[in-house]
Amino acid sequence: MDTIRLLLNLLWLLFQGWLLALAYLLAGVVACLLIVTIPFGIASFRLAAFVVWPFGRTTVRAPGAGVASALGNLLWFLVAGWWLALLHILSGIAFCLTIIGIPFGIASFKLAAVGLFPLGKRVVETAPPRQWMRAGSGVVDGAPAR
Repeated sequence: MDTIRLLLNLLWLLFQGWLLALAYLLAGVVACLLIVTIPFGIASFRLAAFVVWPFGRTTVRAPGAGVASALGNLLWFLVAGWWLALLHILSGIAFCLTIIGIPFGIASFKLAAVGLFPLGKRVVETAPPRQWMRAGSGVVDGAPAR
């Protein structure tokens, strides 16, 4: 499973990841020019690292993200989020024109939602999928089921 993720990430980086990362880095640099928008820059840099290598990782809501994150996301959406999401959507459509590109298109569509509202989210590793559970044994992949 890790080999497939590695291959998908390498192809993603070659075809789209580097361009999207540059867009997020540009947004982060612009956001860091003003002191009050540094949190937006930090979020943008975090997402730049995520869009370079997205397979095997996901975003989750950060604990303690409250009203400030929601208001920040609204401001982010108005200033930078919509055009970053537009890049994801356009590239996702282009990828979905070929059968081989569909997994990349789906990943791009998922990243569009993250690009719209990045504040209050953390990037985490995804757990490898469980193969299957042996009927009645209570054992999954050689380990006791919980």
